[in-house]
Amino acid sequence: MLIEQREVVDDVTFVHSSSLRDGVRTLARVPHVRYVPTMDDGFDPVREIALALPETNERLSHGMPTFFIRDKKTFCNCVDDHHGDGVFGLWVAAGPGVQEELVAQEPDRFYRPPYVGHRGWLGVRLDVDVDWDEIAQILEDAYRQVAPKTLVRLLDDAQ
Repeated sequence: MLIEQREVVDDVTFVHSSSLRDGVRTLARVPHVRYVPTMDDGFDPVREIALALPETNERLSHGMPTFFIRDKKTFCNCVDDHHGDGVFGLWVAAGPGVQEELVAQEPDRFYRPPYVGHRGWLGVRLDVDVDWDEIAQILEDAYRQVAPKTLVRLLDDAQ
């Protein structure tokens, strides 16, 4: 059983949670800061690239900018210090084997992201020297992995 109580202190929401498992009670007081997008959050180049793809939109998901196809399927999540990992970057859908290959080749730029890495998604750091043409290609590849065939054809016809 999980019990949660929220407390706001100086614009930071603390989530107090208590759970009982196997007769042992655990307690946690974790700060939960909601992401508020600004005009200069560092993701503007990503927005420009992602929103230029057919039938894409952006909305917050788990507190960060996320890009969807037809407001349903996610193809890119933006991350900024997710759970204190210090990474400013993207989690993107990737084809079979792409994650393993890129992480092995350039571990300082690419990584296996939490939650979605086991499904082959790729973590891309934006807090290193960024090649925006490469990022555009990565986002297009992510889009192609998730988009329906009709939208992929539309993208192909536009090129």
